[in-house]
Formats: sequence, C-alpha cells, structure tokens
Amino acid sequence: MREGLFIKKNIDKWKQYQYEPATDPDEMAGQFTDLVNDLGYSKTFYPHSKVTNYLNGLASRIYLGIYRNKREESSRIIRFWKTELPLVVRRYHREILYSFIIFTLFALMAAFSAAHDETFVRGVLGDGYVDMTEDNIAKGDPFGVYKHDDAMSMFVAIATNNIKVSFVIFICGFILSIGTIWQLFQNGVMIGAFQYYFFAKGLGLKSVLVIWIHGTLEISSVIIAGAAGLVLGNSILFPGTHRRIDSLKRGGKDGLKLMIGLVPVFIVAAFLEGFVTRYSGMPVLLSISILGGSLFFVVWYFVVYPIQLEKKTRPV
Repeated sequence: MREGLFIKKNIDKWKQYQYEPATDPDEMAGQFTDLVNDLGYSKTFYPHSKVTNYLNGLASRIYLGIYRNKREESSRIIRFWKTELPLVVRRYHREILYSFIIFTLFALMAAFSAAHDETFVRGVLGDGYVDMTEDNIAKGDPFGVYKHDDAMSMFVAIATNNIKVSFVIFICGFILSIGTIWQLFQNGVMIGAFQYYFFAKGLGLKSVLVIWIHGTLEISSVIIAGAAGLVLGNSILFPGTHRRIDSLKRGGKDGLKLMIGLVPVFIVAAFLEGFVTRYSGMPVLLSISILGGSLFFVVWYFVVYPIQLEKKTRPV
C-alpha cells in the first residue's frame, strides 16, 4: 500500500485518538493496540517517514495515559485513607460527638439502673449469659467465655457480626435518625449493664484490662457507626439549601465512606477478641500497652489527624 493511501485510510481515526482521547481504560487500551498495529506497519514499509514519527508519538502519549491511570488507581486507595476519609471525619466531628454523648449517657443510665435493681443485668444480658459468667467466676476464670471456641472461628464470627451490627446502626439512620439513636440506646445499655456487672463482682479493673483490649476499637467503631447513621438521618431532616434528594445522596455517600473506614477497625477488634483477649492472664503492662495503643489510634486518626489535615488543606 502506498504511503498516501495508508494515511488517507487512517487519518480520521488517528485524529480522533489525538483530539478526542478516551477516558475509559478499556477503550484507551483498544486505541493503543490499534495504533501499535499501524505503527508496526508504518515502520516496516515507511521507516523514515514523518507518519511513522507521528504514530510513534501518538502511541507513546496513549501509553503514558494508560500508565498514569494505573498509578492513579493504585494511589486512590492510599489517598482515601490518608486524605479523603479523614476530611469526611472532620466534616462530621459534631455528629461523632453527639453519638459519643448519646451512647455514654445510655451506658451510664444502664449502670445506674443495675446498681439499684438486681434484676436489671439479667434482663439486659439474659439469664443464660449471667449464669455462665457466674459459673466461670466460681471456677476462677471469669472471662472464660472468650475461650470456648477456637480462635479462628471466634475471629470470623465476631468480625462478621460486628460489621453487620455497625451497618444496621448506619442504615437505621433512614428512619430520620431515630433508628440510629435506638440502636445506640440498645448497645449503650448492654455495655453499661455488662461493665457494671463485673465491677459489682469486684472484677472492675480486671475486666477493663481484659475486655477493653478489643472493646476500645469495637465500641469506638459502634459510636462512629452511630455518627454515620446520624449523618444519613440528618441529611433527610435538615437538607438546608439543597434539594432533599441531593442532601440525602451526599449524606448517604459520606456516611458510607465512614462505614467503609470502620471495616478494617472492626476486623482488628475481632482479631484481638478472638486471638488475644482469651489470654486473660497476660502481664498487666502488655494489656495496658494494647489497650493504650488502640485508644491512641482512635483519638489520633478520628480526632487529631483530621483537624490537622483540615488546617493544612484549608485555603489561606
């Protein structure tokens, strides 16, 4: 084929590739393959022609575009955890504070009720659980419940349940935030009664050193899941100057980002509960180190770092 005919046959396609670059990765890859074929033909029959140099440059540009997209895709995950999620957290610090206050008030109310009503703990935790725990206390192993199953089975079951519970708390925000508040009430009352029970048995400090090894991450995540539910519910209740549907879309998107950010935290909490909490006789210093490290992470990543990042990215 003569060079002129080769150019005439393909020039419209090349111009489209040059001036209307594809954004879809698959389409971009198809264009690159097509250009490589044309470039191979041109190099074979017109090695010193300007059209060969043109095709080489065009193919190189598309290749760099593909490579850049791959780099952006791989860095997207890093950017989510390093920048995007913390800024969303910062935007809803008020909702996180409200969720913390609501949860804590319900927990304190439950502890107060348990202190004045001997049947309250059994009503909340159930006779079966209380009887089993009292039996474990009598045996000298008050936290034996964490040793009943093998570590891996406990890890999988706990992680699945925690993630399910957190998403229920979030989704209940659709009920105008009332559903989320009810879920925080249930979880707060359970924790308050549970923790008071061990203090009443003279095992308060020991329970903190054992149970809160995993509880620090777990309960913090429940509170943040509550905040995500409040974000969702408030987007319906208080759309501001936005259309209610647009406000709901934004609230749902931001709330879902918070929930996605919690999944790894729940998994780590389940790992600690399944593999670490069972060693209730571990050295106190080790227990304090794990508990303190978990608390430091929660405070730093969900409180301190978002504030620092916002100040750093705020326009001057």
